Amino acid sequence: MIRLPALFLLAVALLLAATCGPGEPAGEPAADTLDASSDRSAETAGTRTAVVREPAPGERRFARLEQLTFEGENAEAYFSFDGRGLIFQRRHAGELECDQIFTIGIEGGTPTMLSTGRGRTTCAYFFPDGERILYSTTHLKSGECPSPPDYSRGYVWPLYDFDIVIADADGANVEVLFQSPGYDAEATISPDGSRIVFTSTRDGDLDIYSMNADGSDVRRLTDTPGYDGGPFFSPDGSKIVFRARYPETDEELADYRALLADELVRPGILDIYVMDADGSNKRRITDNEAANFAPFFHPHGERVIFASNLNDPESRNFDLFLVGLDGTGLEQVTFTDEFDSFPMFTRDGRYLVFASNRHAATAGDTNLFIAEWVETPPGNE
Repeated sequence: MIRLPALFLLAVALLLAATCGPGEPAGEPAADTLDASSDRSAETAGTRTAVVREPAPGERRFARLEQLTFEGENAEAYFSFDGRGLIFQRRHAGELECDQIFTIGIEGGTPTMLSTGRGRTTCAYFFPDGERILYSTTHLKSGECPSPPDYSRGYVWPLYDFDIVIADADGANVEVLFQSPGYDAEATISPDGSRIVFTSTRDGDLDIYSMNADGSDVRRLTDTPGYDGGPFFSPDGSKIVFRARYPETDEELADYRALLADELVRPGILDIYVMDADGSNKRRITDNEAANFAPFFHPHGERVIFASNLNDPESRNFDLFLVGLDGTGLEQVTFTDEFDSFPMFTRDGRYLVFASNRHAATAGDTNLFIAEWVETPPGNE
């Protein structure tokens, strides 16, 4: 059984809220997204727009940093394929007890809810055409917010009965794309919009599957006992990066299977893996006895950015790291004592969006940040 200290639980609760991997944005990002001449600290019609923040010492990859949201839990923000907007999940005590899907412009402002407001939702992003969105929801089974799990068996994560749906870009005309008994979530779209990868328990384990964009031609890509999840494609669509944990002892395997039978999974140590888009040539690129989450390809396709507490696996201090596809060249990107995760690059690599507890107005708030990315930091020329 994986031992999880108390300080670790809050971070894992957020990280394992069905962490997804976004598809690659198509086209150029909006011009001058982080133009230094713009007044991002202004208030417009009572709505706070993006605020410039100072990167933490050591964050040489960030030329400029802006905060887009300012309260509640905001996470898994992914750029629209034209780079002008973000889609993300949000929960705010007193307003929303369960995560719902929202959109916001890259300049900040008031988030707009796209999901129905019923049930719990997760894992959303735009189709390449910008006319549709995809997310997972429990509201097809019940409009109520699902109950939290029973922690008498230690820290566990519930495998809610999510189904994958599509809708218009404004949230209207919700249609079922894929559903099976149990958990169907963590979906992401290939760069050309033709294939979707996702995680499902449809065959009795937590595995990664691929299907056409219309939900047909479902193929199982992983089959090793254990949790495979959070998949997304490389910039050229030839590879998939994901997180996984495969039980290493009979005791761990028995614990995993017993929890899975009760629609639960025990998070803890996870590693980043890469495989070809058809599921072949799988290889592990982290091996550090830590919780490694939320991987996303650098636009060049030769490195992956991800979140990890590898500096202290018993803490909730997650930072962003870069690593090569062969597991070499590890580089730390963020340097706060807070939670940083869910990174996504724009197509050209000029900007990075991520979620963080930094600058939280209330302890535990998680907000969205956009950084202007420095490909070659000073001293690395």
